Amino acid sequence: MMSSVALYEALTTAPDDRTRARVIAEAFERLEERYPHLPDLATQGHVREAELRLQKEIEQVRAKLTMDIEQVRAQIEQVRSELRQSELRLQKEIAQVKVSLLQWLVPLMFAQVAAIAALVKLL
Repeated sequence: MMSSVALYEALTTAPDDRTRARVIAEAFERLEERYPHLPDLATQGHVREAELRLQKEIEQVRAKLTMDIEQVRAQIEQVRSELRQSELRLQKEIAQVKVSLLQWLVPLMFAQVAAIAALVKLL
């Protein structure tokens, strides 16, 4: 690894531009060899750009989730309404069945009492 001072000395003592260009190219080559991951490093600009992009995506997901939640709430309210309607319909049906049972049971009870009374008379 060539130090900054050695690079400076090589550049200042180079006899022509071609030699200076070669010294600079070799310095870059050594830099790339020593730090092969250098092209992959993120700058503050890259990080800020990624942060802004992520914030935008988060806001989009949040908005979609909010819409989905509202749709689910609307569906829940619809199901509740349908359940209330079904409950009322079933209560009416149960009331009708009770009336129907009473219409049959009361005359049967009277008939049973009359039959028992007739049997008691015969005995």
